Amino acid sequence: MPIRRATPKDIPLLVEIWERAVRATHYFLAEDDIDFFRPLIQDSYLPSLETWISVSDDNQPVGFIALTQSCVDMLFIEPARHGQGYGKRLLHHAFTLYGHLTVDVNEQNNAATGFYLAQGFIITGRSDIDSQGKPYPILHLRQQV
Repeated sequence: MPIRRATPKDIPLLVEIWERAVRATHYFLAEDDIDFFRPLIQDSYLPSLETWISVSDDNQPVGFIALTQSCVDMLFIEPARHGQGYGKRLLHHAFTLYGHLTVDVNEQNNAATGFYLAQGFIITGRSDIDSQGKPYPILHLRQQV
């Protein structure tokens, strides 16, 4: 499971991975929310964040992690690849770069919360709204291991 730094030409594919993963895990989002976030992901977030891609054995991107130093801003894996170690490997890569990590997770995304707790994160706080002011509660987590 090699990991490589993302380039600008990777962004369209990463947006596709993001959207498929969101549709598979963020059941609480409305279509309007996905439409709202898509251009932010493509035009603002991914171009400005430190992004690393996990690739399959046939060199195809299957997931990515986007960071602001030790803060995990995004971690998304192709739904068909969930549970195969790609997310864990990307987190480990980020840990080797920055040490203990932090992440915010939608409270309604039980799978993501469970994943991070299994990776040694603890919940340190909660917000009633997300960073865009939308009514999606956010859990704040910090890595302990």
